[in-house]
Amino acid sequence: MVRTIKTKIIVMNEGEHVQIEPYGKHIVRVRVSADEIQDLDWTLLPKEESEATIKKEGTDTIMVNGNLLVKVTGQGHISFWNQKGELLCSELWRMERDTPARVLRGKTGGLFHLEQHFCTRAGEHFFGLGQEAHDLFDLKGATLDLCQQNTKSTIPFVLSSKGYGFVWNNPAIGRVEFGTSETRWVAEAARQIDYLVIVGDNPGEIENRYCRLTGFAPEFPEWATGLWQSKLRYETQEELLSVAKEYEKRGIPLSMIVCDYFHWPQQGDWKFDKAYWPDPAAMVKELTEMGIHLLVSIWPTVDPRSENYFEMREQNMLIRAERGPGALVYCRGAETYYDSTNPSAREFVWKKVKEHYYSLGIQNFWLDEAEPEIGPYDYDNLRYWIGNGMEVSSLYPFYYAKTFYDGQKSEGQNEILNLIRCAFFRKSEIRGCTLVRRYLCGF
Repeated sequence: MVRTIKTKIIVMNEGEHVQIEPYGKHIVRVRVSADEIQDLDWTLLPKEESEATIKKEGTDTIMVNGNLLVKVTGQGHISFWNQKGELLCSELWRMERDTPARVLRGKTGGLFHLEQHFCTRAGEHFFGLGQEAHDLFDLKGATLDLCQQNTKSTIPFVLSSKGYGFVWNNPAIGRVEFGTSETRWVAEAARQIDYLVIVGDNPGEIENRYCRLTGFAPEFPEWATGLWQSKLRYETQEELLSVAKEYEKRGIPLSMIVCDYFHWPQQGDWKFDKAYWPDPAAMVKELTEMGIHLLVSIWPTVDPRSENYFEMREQNMLIRAERGPGALVYCRGAETYYDSTNPSAREFVWKKVKEHYYSLGIQNFWLDEAEPEIGPYDYDNLRYWIGNGMEVSSLYPFYYAKTFYDGQKSEGQNEILNLIRCAFFRKSEIRGCTLVRRYLCGF
């Protein structure tokens, strides 16, 4: 059954509830659930108002939202068109409902294995999806995992050469298949299908409208546009300062120097090791006098030998294993991670960072290990504050960035520039504070 409620189109079938609605001008959001539609916006910004209209054409229900037209047949099949009457994309149905375009296969805990199938278009090409360790510019023909890993950053947004953008609004572990016979988006454990289609006359318009969903990056600080110096790694305060002084001696302006990892006593201490960095306040002062900003690497790992481990464990501030020991990665010991999805954990970590770094004048951070990197990548064995790892793992870098941005803003800092090794959809206030570290051509 297809019906309308104001500017929404509702499709009800046995075991399926579909909701199609405008999400700002030229953008339509589609959600499919086995029960009631849930407002799981994850990191999307609130929708902007639009003047969408709905009309009937025979057995079809038509939504017109700016330059985007959505057609829903009497059987509930969905297709998307532009203002010229050109087909953008359409669901793939085989033998009507015997092989549906929308799959919701029940799992435990209110979760589902989800699939959304679309027809292929002759000559269509896809671009985007974040950072992948491959040499593909055109993703057509590729099958890609939707997950966060070391050297891999999944941002499930693609541009089609047919003139539309597609957002898979789901942080669950899954995959996308840009096949020759169909395009299929898969979530292994989620509560509902949720995607958005964006239309535009050119890629710039589509990207602009995508940013209206997730946020625009503010202007890059002028002071950061010069040379950055980094290596793996400076082991002591004396070594880092000697490099900075050599730049000054040679008359080479330096915007930033990076203090990389393992400058701390234990992972999870979030402070300098006094044995090798005896007076970080004096170091920052000396760098500042040379006109150099200091950027410090932070890891979210927490070692059981850390001074903060037991307090964080007792207050449920760590990512836990659903089964077996809590260690998630081995790096100079058996490490776990602070749970960035837990507001209390974010406040705790920022308090430590503020005490041991920010109070010294260090205002820029390199948020490393942001996937988080675990071994093996058994996402179903992760328990976050907001859910099981199969459902929510891709959100970790978003909340990791939010930990620092919220803290920096609370201190009145306006020009915020942090690095991060991974990313997901980010609101404007988070998006602006981070640069995704590139492995092949970056920092």
